[in-house]
Amino acid sequence: MLSKKMVDSLIVLGIESSCDDTAAAVVKVFHKNSQFLKAKINSSIIFNQNQIHNNFGGIVPELAARAHAEKLDLCVEKALIDSNTTLNEINIISVTSGPGLIGGLISGVVFAKGLSFSLKKPIIGVNHLVGHALTPRLTHSTEYPYLMLIASGGHCQFVIVKGPSAFTRLGGTIDDAPGEAFDKTAKIMGLGYPGGPVVEKRALKGDPNAFKLPSPLTKLENCDMSFSGLKTALKREVDQITIAARALTETDINNLCASFQNTVINIFTNKTKKAMVIFKNIYPDIRHTFAIAGGVAANKSIGSALSKIAKDFDFNLVVPDPKLCTDNAAMIASAGSEIFLKKEFFDSSLIPRPRWPLDQHAVPMIGSGKKGRKV
Repeated sequence: MLSKKMVDSLIVLGIESSCDDTAAAVVKVFHKNSQFLKAKINSSIIFNQNQIHNNFGGIVPELAARAHAEKLDLCVEKALIDSNTTLNEINIISVTSGPGLIGGLISGVVFAKGLSFSLKKPIIGVNHLVGHALTPRLTHSTEYPYLMLIASGGHCQFVIVKGPSAFTRLGGTIDDAPGEAFDKTAKIMGLGYPGGPVVEKRALKGDPNAFKLPSPLTKLENCDMSFSGLKTALKREVDQITIAARALTETDINNLCASFQNTVINIFTNKTKKAMVIFKNIYPDIRHTFAIAGGVAANKSIGSALSKIAKDFDFNLVVPDPKLCTDNAAMIASAGSEIFLKKEFFDSSLIPRPRWPLDQHAVPMIGSGKKGRKV
């Protein structure tokens, strides 16, 4: 039972360790009659592992899990200090329990369970994608329902967000996520890891029409996307240049990055238009909101293109601060509070789950594999 002093606000400790960022945050959530009103981020700490994985050109799951185990206590301690909060003042512990790399998920869930047991505080297992999907609620107090594009290194889908546990997937990637494609593009050209920021920076100096790359599935009327063929086509262009007995020049790299990013933008704008039409048909009489989140959403060129589409289709565009587009614990804390207030949590949500679809009722995407649905 909540005490009287908790009627109007909750102090939530969030923990995120699903991939290669160890994160902790303290968020104050204001509510009335169990209805989420707004949230204030008192602290948000992120220890990234870029230096650990850079030499490998991508994330090494075993190294990521070890780094989480080493940093979680320090990360939580700093989040508490920066927010001037003691452990006893925490009302709820909210932790990412899937989807993601199983080693990192186990590290975070075990740590959170230990805190919950010792402090006798409620613990909520949160779907990482729910954290991204509810970020507009954290940053802009956006009202349900709204259209959302989640685009990151591991996920990409259009969803209608109707509540903390109510989502309808309109479409998504049938193979690679766009963030993964950015990373692989950078690796092909020897630009290091993570690839997203460096490809974006290089693209500003290049010609987006220098190389003609494919935009898979854009002629179809659904909202599904594909990035695997785009990545392969770029590698073919690189191979053709290097086979000619010369190394890639700075101009080549800039033009390849610009052409790749421009193609990703074309895919997103094409599918966003279709998603907006569907959303308007379902909800013709409300104010229409389109939100984007995930690491790829921090790309300014992509954001600018989607902003124009939103304006053309009369959608209010919500783009969280770039620090809250990438993986963070503040979104997990805020999402956990909404689930807690709605009493929509259950014991099995605390089992680390490497695969955990956002829309539980959607037909599995192509390429889901033997282990189950990815999204």
